[in-house]
Amino acid sequence: MEIESSTIQRAGELLERLRTAISQAVVGQSEVIEQVVASLAASGHVLIEGVPGLGKTLLVRALAQALSLTHSRVQFTPDMMPSDIIGHAVLDPTSHELRIVRGPVFTQVLLADEINRAPAKTQSALLEVMQEYQVTLEGQSILMPRPFMVLATQNPVETEGTYPLPEAQLDRFLFKVEIGYPTLAEEVGVVIRATANQAGNELPLAEVKPVLNERAVLSLQQIVARQKIDEQVIDYAVRLVRATREWAGFALGSGSRGALALVRGARAVSIMQGRNFVTPDDIKKIALPALRHRIALAPEAMLEGRKPNELLAGVIESVPAPRV
Repeated sequence: MEIESSTIQRAGELLERLRTAISQAVVGQSEVIEQVVASLAASGHVLIEGVPGLGKTLLVRALAQALSLTHSRVQFTPDMMPSDIIGHAVLDPTSHELRIVRGPVFTQVLLADEINRAPAKTQSALLEVMQEYQVTLEGQSILMPRPFMVLATQNPVETEGTYPLPEAQLDRFLFKVEIGYPTLAEEVGVVIRATANQAGNELPLAEVKPVLNERAVLSLQQIVARQKIDEQVIDYAVRLVRATREWAGFALGSGSRGALALVRGARAVSIMQGRNFVTPDDIKKIALPALRHRIALAPEAMLEGRKPNELLAGVIESVPAPRV
């Protein structure tokens, strides 16, 4: 059943209100904010990458504060164990029975800060919950509250004491969002906002007010899931993904989850623009964040200093888009 135009319009307005609320704390970075909001609307997880000091944690904290949802933060470290994230069982001294102590993952918005500082064993603790929305503790499967979203951050330049995320873990993220340096005007705005009437390094979150509750987020995610998309546009998304598997410079192309991410992300983008249909341009708009973490550069491309975004841009340009 096709969604009514008024419903689409209302959904787009709510998502715009969320973007505006986040912008009360984050200066500039409009494209980054849009991608994070689109991922929430598409019920996906986000990996945010950028050098220290560009507002990765601020962005996630602002999103969590703009939503009336439970949220928690985990600072990943090399000595962290899986039980520090998902929880563990302890012997109750009174009943002499095992009691489940739930970890910080039992929330609705989870900030996994510097996720690549934890070893693979600990990173893998998030695999089940990100894919199946459940946690298995002592043989017991516990369903997560919905909506549930993981926002992980990592530093791309520091390698000492870090563990690269395995492909299976990366593939669970709908988008990989890259935060770059702000413009001069934006950086002036950052300094003004972060130092006005406050001492120390406190994050400037005072102006961020809750704009969406649990019911509204779940409703938005259902609207996005029902958004109309022509089969030709789906075919285009699949052809883009298949082209990465044969493109010179890639040792590994995207799997089928890449096409799923393109379709889910494009649906969210079209809703944010108030349309009741998806266009090939919506696919192109989110192609980089949806695919950049699902490919691996060939050794010769790395030696030449090529970048994933540069090669992916060539793929996008080479695959003809349908006229719909």
